[in-house]
Amino acid sequence: MTSTRLLNLLRPLALLACALPLAWLLWAGLHDQLGSNPVEHIVTSTGDWSLRLLLATLAVTPLRKQLGLHALARWRRLLGVWSFVYALLHLAAYAWLDLGLNLAEILHDLMTRPLITVGWLALAFMLPLGATSTNGAIRRLGARKWQRLHRLVYLVAILSVLHFLLKKAGKHDFAEVWVHAGLLTVLLGWRIHDKWRKGGFAGFFSAGPHSCGHAHGPSTTPSRPSDAMGAQIAPITFHRKRPATGKDSR
Repeated sequence: MTSTRLLNLLRPLALLACALPLAWLLWAGLHDQLGSNPVEHIVTSTGDWSLRLLLATLAVTPLRKQLGLHALARWRRLLGVWSFVYALLHLAAYAWLDLGLNLAEILHDLMTRPLITVGWLALAFMLPLGATSTNGAIRRLGARKWQRLHRLVYLVAILSVLHFLLKKAGKHDFAEVWVHAGLLTVLLGWRIHDKWRKGGFAGFFSAGPHSCGHAHGPSTTPSRPSDAMGAQIAPITFHRKRPATGKDSR
């Protein structure tokens, strides 16, 4: 059996695995197994699983490229959508179960508690990602615009780890924080290195034909779709000013 076929067969199991923490919370809630503070347990659990699945989503591309498991690309959206689901449940548990949908208290927390402010920011940037995680959204936006939009996932991941850090700081419990932060650093570092190795940052050091009148010559077309944006931008050319002679001197 090929690795592609095996990964395709395992996708339903991955879907089930993502749903298991939620199923356990429901079962534990019905059987009074959530401990002395059920609301805190639900808020914490849903937030933790959202972050874990978000990091798993970011791990798909490095694993796919390093191991040559191209079928893993189909797992990325599955993991990302489940991360979004747990983030929404995390918000619902905080706003409804913890604060009773008291808008005044929610706004007060948002304005005065950095933990809550960062969490809201992470969810705000996550909303357009979750809303455009369908084939129809990809067709409407176009693949290029969709990819640009979904680069927000890097900012969401950074804010999510920061939210987790602020939560754990109150209890001076940083062991899990360093694990998550270290994993995120590795995943983002791999992407930066991969982009740099392929010359993907060339566009940052050159200017396009609309930004400088010195660019000349026909633009070239990237040789493959994965070529970075900006690879066809002509570099800035600085011209030495000619000395005034003849008619120019008058």
